[in-house]
Amino acid sequence: MTNRNLENKNILLAVSGSIAAYKAVDVASQLIKQGANVNVAMTEAATKFITPFTFKTLTGNVPFLDMWDINTPSKERHIELAHSADLMIIAPATASTIASLAYGLADDSVSLCALSTEAPRLIAPAMDHQMWNNSATQTNINKLKARGDIIIGPDYGRLASGDFGLGRLSSTEEIVSETKARAGKMYGDLAGKHIVITAGGTREPMDPVRFLGNRSSGKMGYAVAEAARDRGSDVTLISSVSRPLIKGVNIINAETTAEMFQKVQEATKNADALIMAAAVSDFRFKDINKNKIKNKDKDMDVSLTPNPDIIASIKGDIIKIAFAAEINDMEKFALQKLKSKKVDFIIANDVSNPAIGFNSDNNKVVIFSNTGDQINLPLMPKIDVGHEILNSLKKRF
Repeated sequence: MTNRNLENKNILLAVSGSIAAYKAVDVASQLIKQGANVNVAMTEAATKFITPFTFKTLTGNVPFLDMWDINTPSKERHIELAHSADLMIIAPATASTIASLAYGLADDSVSLCALSTEAPRLIAPAMDHQMWNNSATQTNINKLKARGDIIIGPDYGRLASGDFGLGRLSSTEEIVSETKARAGKMYGDLAGKHIVITAGGTREPMDPVRFLGNRSSGKMGYAVAEAARDRGSDVTLISSVSRPLIKGVNIINAETTAEMFQKVQEATKNADALIMAAAVSDFRFKDINKNKIKNKDKDMDVSLTPNPDIIASIKGDIIKIAFAAEINDMEKFALQKLKSKKVDFIIANDVSNPAIGFNSDNNKVVIFSNTGDQINLPLMPKIDVGHEILNSLKKRF
């Protein structure tokens, strides 16, 4: 099962008066799916765009609307919400709300809670591009950043005015991802660790157009990186493929095995663990043509030369995990690699099975340890496989 770092965390979601307020409903929904307890504070203007009843139905908690409400069961509800919050998300945050936060005002339910809480604040602006670009707004944003607030977005796109520019509320996925990254740093069981992960299949150029490569999509490496991020570690992901960015993960591009070798050497100097999920090419072309090779009606011979064995070359006090993608005699070859590469763990899977092979969203692996232990995992999403790998890794710290 996925290690959900927002499980049982109290999230205070503050909603201010923007047309993007309806998107806050999806943010609340996704946070609840992650196991969080969500309370909502709304400005009066926000209730013009989305009803409080929607949030009450979704979260099971009555939204905080009116600081003058004498019927509230709490003595001072803003204090209760502010003190119980593990994280506060303000989405959408209007220019007016941002100004209130910057100057420490407390004249509505959102700013009142924001001023009262000691929880980290994640602020997702939403407004017209001219309001966002105004020097007053930018000054206020810089003040909030200087105080440690996390600013999410805004994104570029079509705005309510019909214009295009910066000002759109960031996607639900981005807001939740940033929230998980922050929660990982605060509560994760791998906080303070630096893990280097590789992903994708390397490409060895034959000429400016053609290359020697493989079918690796990078999904497994990216899943491990996301899992490590959620558990609080500092993550360096060295990837040969382009995939959606993971908030809170330092992603470095490396196309060839030689480039990846160099990047891994640099990144592991101060790392606690290396997880080589990338399918690196064992060989490269001995000679690379500077010009495109033209079609010919005859056979062509090429010479290949071995690439460096990246993980076997990494020395020092670092835990090393390698992958073995096999199509037959999986256990035999995995155990051979465990010994020859001198690693702590080998993650083996059968890539001849299309359900768990290249580009699949699921995987079924066996974790072999250099202590002789063996863990046979059932078919599961790759993010869950990532957490299982990290569970084994954690035992070595």
